[in-house]
Amino acid sequence: MPCLPLIVHLDADAFFVSVEQSLDPSLKGKLVAVGGKERGIIASASYEARARGVYTPMPTKQALKVCPELILVSNGFKQYGGFSRRMFDLCETLTPLVQRNSIDEGYLDLGPCGFKSADEIEHRVRALQKRITDELGITASFGIAANKLVAAIASKARKPRGFTVVLPGAEAEFLAPLPVGVLPGVGKKSEARLVEQGVRLVRDVLARGERELEALFGSGWREVAAMARGEDDRPVYTEREDAKSYSTQETFNQDIGDFREIERIAKRMIDELMPGIRADGKRVKTITVKVRYPGMEDSSCGRSLAEASDLEAPFYVLVAPLLKEAWTKRQPLRLVSVRFSNVEAPPAQLEMFSEAGEKKRRLAAVLDRLNEKGKKAVVRHGHQLPVNKEK
Repeated sequence: MPCLPLIVHLDADAFFVSVEQSLDPSLKGKLVAVGGKERGIIASASYEARARGVYTPMPTKQALKVCPELILVSNGFKQYGGFSRRMFDLCETLTPLVQRNSIDEGYLDLGPCGFKSADEIEHRVRALQKRITDELGITASFGIAANKLVAAIASKARKPRGFTVVLPGAEAEFLAPLPVGVLPGVGKKSEARLVEQGVRLVRDVLARGERELEALFGSGWREVAAMARGEDDRPVYTEREDAKSYSTQETFNQDIGDFREIERIAKRMIDELMPGIRADGKRVKTITVKVRYPGMEDSSCGRSLAEASDLEAPFYVLVAPLLKEAWTKRQPLRLVSVRFSNVEAPPAQLEMFSEAGEKKRRLAAVLDRLNEKGKKAVVRHGHQLPVNKEK
């Protein structure tokens, strides 16, 4: 399998302003900034405002002098977090490995997705980019590379609505003509000092000898040189890195091409996994369905609930759409698997606010005990939790 650019960096474009424009479309295309009107600073500015000299974190008074027509807004502060969660939830429909760095940027690891070509990766990530815009009304830029460093720099190369792919092996070539300030740790003051020393571009770093680099960067010169070559081995980690996942799979004796049969098997896997999740006192947010074709090619798709659950029903309704997204080739399948991730403990005292949810859990616990005694005599394929009548 060829080496592929499997790390994606998402960087939302002028996130706070973009949310405000989504909430009030009349603001789109205008000189808009989010910030305090008195002694505050500019937290976010539209690209139209940036073109007029407004930047973050400029004092609001100064911004209004630079751009008197600037429209100051701050109506959606309570909704920024919700937009961020929905954006990253959409990312988890592509891969379960999503690192939420901040409210408006993060990394995706496409390793579990089984993509076979850079073109396929580009197609799927562009679809995610479009979905974020279509469903949330905001825009984001994406960088795709073999590692986090290059992906993050690539995402900022063509903002807004940027999309940059750096193929494995082309990292140094991509970075060479960029200003040295793109390297992490090189701030504006450091960049100005380096420019005075003739180090203006990233390629100028690699043109210097070891002694010169040590004089310029001190004891950390080796790390700077490695970054200039585009080297980075940091993994993508989820916000619940220590939590385990729950998964199961089934390899068929004969390939199966019946969609309904595969759907039934996947739902049965949910039935098999959920009692263990409940027994551990956990809830899960993300489900990933993987399929394998006879040629051993894998494809997977995941999706997250708005809130983590330890009940089967919320995940049943996701099985069919996930299968349709993952099973793109009209070929029979050799294997199907289901994986739950984003595992968390239930919030304390939550059930006093959800009597219906607690009743469902008590019923589920009863069915779990019946299954333990009756060797899976009861299944839950549907919202009504029917008893399965064996033929």
